[in-house]
Amino acid sequence: MFKPTIWLKNVLSIDEAFLKKHGLKGLILDLDNTLSMHGSPAAEAGVEQWLEEMRRLKIRMIVVSNNTSKRVTPLARELKLRFIAFGCKPLPFGINKAARKLMLPKKQIAVVGDQIFTDVMGGNLNGITTILVEPFHMENNVLFKFKRKVESAFFKRDYSKLETL
Repeated sequence: MFKPTIWLKNVLSIDEAFLKKHGLKGLILDLDNTLSMHGSPAAEAGVEQWLEEMRRLKIRMIVVSNNTSKRVTPLARELKLRFIAFGCKPLPFGINKAARKLMLPKKQIAVVGDQIFTDVMGGNLNGITTILVEPFHMENNVLFKFKRKVESAFFKRDYSKLETL
């Protein structure tokens, strides 16, 4: 339940070959620490170009964030992505709604995010492939450090096993 199907450096590691290898046609994307720094009004460097490449490949995408609509709406619109705010991950509501909107079988969808207890657990509970990505930048606040420490009890980040393309 707590182990991702795949573990990658970041979303930019997802390319055409990776998608074909795993039979993926749709991505349910987390926002904070996956597409942008937590709370940032802008995407991380390279994300907009990556999204354009995904669109060129006809990959269906939607953001599911546990954050508020006030946080999610501006950035999701800037990135031209459909979204579900207050997705309640790991509960099934937001992820199931997103999967329905993608109109693909669950075996062709992956949940992509940086947290074990929200993104990975939510995807696994819904029978969807999970891709754990590392944040572009590690946060230094106490809550973030605590969450990562607790996560390590369930998934050891052994960087020698990080999937590379």
